[in-house]
Amino acid sequence: MTPTNILLVDDAEKTGTATKRKLEEAGFNVEYCKDGGKAWTLFQSSRFDICLIDIIMPVMDGLTLTYLIRGVNPHIPILLLTSLNQKEDRINGLRQGADDYIIKPFSMRELILRINVFIRRTALTPANIPLPSVFHIGQHTFYYEQFQLLNNNLGLTTRLTPKETLLLKYFCENSNKLLTLQQIQLAVWGNDDYFTGRSMSVFISRINSHLKSDPCIEIENLKGIGYRFKVRKSL
Repeated sequence: MTPTNILLVDDAEKTGTATKRKLEEAGFNVEYCKDGGKAWTLFQSSRFDICLIDIIMPVMDGLTLTYLIRGVNPHIPILLLTSLNQKEDRINGLRQGADDYIIKPFSMRELILRINVFIRRTALTPANIPLPSVFHIGQHTFYYEQFQLLNNNLGLTTRLTPKETLLLKYFCENSNKLLTLQQIQLAVWGNDDYFTGRSMSVFISRINSHLKSDPCIEIENLKGIGYRFKVRKSL
């Protein structure tokens, strides 16, 4: 099995080198950068399977780096490394295209588990996926395995992030059903804590923006209860 290649970006050298060492001991290949500028240069010339990015950094901050990476690669998982008091930065990071975040100080066990979850979800090869999964919703076609959402009327394709893809797939599989907040959090994020709830609302907003032009689709928000992904047949 080919080792997972990780891009680790953190300006706190002591923390960064310790994280790199422990990840390598767990069997990962890790490239470590102390600033976003060098990380962006390295990303463009190398192949990575996942990015771990601190938010506050010199030269180029983590939000800018996330935006640039997502612009050229809509599929690669991006996990933000954040502090407890960086709540708005976390929300902005998700808006820029990050898939999730982990709050410092974090346990290496949790970080490694999260990395493995992302890698399993993005290991999409012809050997284990003979046919792409396709959902026809309203005036759109959602190609789950390809991370693509096609507007059939306009002929426009939107590339989704891995987390957007998982969330939209869960909605499609449960269309027109009331899904509680806890059900969605557990199914897509694997936990139902407060920070996951904030993250979920951002991703639902992003999916809603992708589909807002479709009169056949509505994401109904039952405040404090959950959501209903309402789909009717296209006229």
